[in-house]
Amino acid sequence: MRSRYTAYVEGAVDYLLETTSAATRGTIDRQQLAAYCRGLRGMSLLIVDTVAGGAADDTGVVEFEAALKSEGRRFVQRERSRFVREDGRWVYVEGVVQG
Repeated sequence: MRSRYTAYVEGAVDYLLETTSAATRGTIDRQQLAAYCRGLRGMSLLIVDTVAGGAADDTGVVEFEAALKSEGRRFVQRERSRFVREDGRWVYVEGVVQG
């Protein structure tokens, strides 16, 4: 989770795609993602909650609050994200933005 946050604010589009589930990777518009990352500035990341996701698990959930700035506007994205292990590596499946 922390590595994906860093990838967003550094514009590491390849890493974001590589760490997205194969089932959903094809739905991502690479150019749109790159444009979003270019305008993004990370302020802070707070992990609020985790469920599973340990060494013996194949699934996990991370709830986080990311303070970000885009186009001069500061905002906090609170999301509950689901991850699965694919080929021994954790990948992002989906997230639900919280209130």
